[in-house]
Formats: sequence, C-alpha cells, structure tokens
Amino acid sequence: MQDMGIYLDDMLDFSQTISEKLFKSVQYPWQVLPLIGDFILKTMESMDKSKYIEISHQVWVSKSASIANSALILGPTIIFDNTEIRHNAFIRGNVIIGENSVVGNSCELKNCILFNDVQVPHFNYVGDSILGYKSHLGAGAILSNVRSDKKNIKINLNGVIVETNLRKFGAIIGDFSEIGCNAVLNPGTILKRNVTIYPTSMVRGVISENSIFKNDGSLIKK
Repeated sequence: MQDMGIYLDDMLDFSQTISEKLFKSVQYPWQVLPLIGDFILKTMESMDKSKYIEISHQVWVSKSASIANSALILGPTIIFDNTEIRHNAFIRGNVIIGENSVVGNSCELKNCILFNDVQVPHFNYVGDSILGYKSHLGAGAILSNVRSDKKNIKINLNGVIVETNLRKFGAIIGDFSEIGCNAVLNPGTILKRNVTIYPTSMVRGVISENSIFKNDGSLIKK
C-alpha cells in the first residue's frame, strides 16, 4: 500500500499503552481494530495474578482500579492501574483501558483501545476507536462508527481515497487531543496530535496536528 501520510509515531506515544506491538504490526492505525480481541486474549495469558484479578469471564482488572458496582463490563477487557470506571458505564468487550483513565457515567465502549490518562467521563459513545495519551472527550461527545448507508468506510489521505475494508470504524484520536461537549466525530475521523474540537462540532476527515477545529468547519493553527 502506498504511504500517504498517516504516521503512527506522529500521533501516538506507544510508551503509554500495552498494545505497542499490535500497532507496530500494521501500517495504518485503523488496521488494529479487527485485531484487538485476539490481542487481549493473548495478553491475558501472561497477566500478573498478584496485581490483576479476573472479576468475571475474560475481564481482568488491576487491583488498584476503582469499579462502580453499577458498571457492566463484558470480556475480553483489560483495565489497568488507578483507572476509574464510574456509575452505569457499559463496556461491551474487546476493550483495553490504560492507566489513570476515567470511564464515566453512562458511557459505552466497545472494541477500542484507550491509552494511559484518557478521560471519557460523561455520556460518551466510543466504538471501534483508538484514544491516544491524555486525550479527553467532553460531555456527550460521540465517536460514530457506522455510516448511515452501512457501506465500508473510506479515508481521504492527501487527496487519495483509501479503502479501510471496515464497516465499523469510529475515530483515531491523537495524544493530547480535546473533544468539546456534544461534538460528533463521523466514522473514520482521524485527529492527529494536540487537536482541539469546538463543542457541538460535526467533524470528518483527517485533522492536522496542533490545530483547532471550529463550529463552522474552519481550521486554525494553535
């Protein structure tokens, strides 16, 4: 496949996730999405039983993590150190949640990787997505993962349309990116590192690093 400008090292700090080997095995970040479940099962084989506990079938949780009694967590899922899963969170499986992260009230996650220090705190949907180190979703922000016509998702990379061969693909969010309240990221959105999305924005495509996406669709540099 022709290289068209999505460089993982420019978006994601792999020292902030257990899944570095998974990312290094692919060319483009969305290619890890179908591999997450098997990667989790393989990782579970070597989990440190002195630090992690299997709280239900294929759900391994750090002993330092905080899990609300009302949260529903399905496997395979791994939750790392000092992470907080709050009231009524719904984790549907094939999920890796890094250290010092928050999954909050009524948030729903499926088939995704959260790097360390990620905040998904209030009424968020995260499906088939990657959230980089210290990224944050404002209240009500949604990562939409399926087109309305149910067709496979394509990415426009520097004017070249790339077929992902995925019907479900939410977003790739680079490190230190901030998604404003009630923003919607359309299927296949890619935010490079240190992007800010204004509240209530509707976003699609590839957003360049160190930029601000405004409500009217304009883009300015920080």
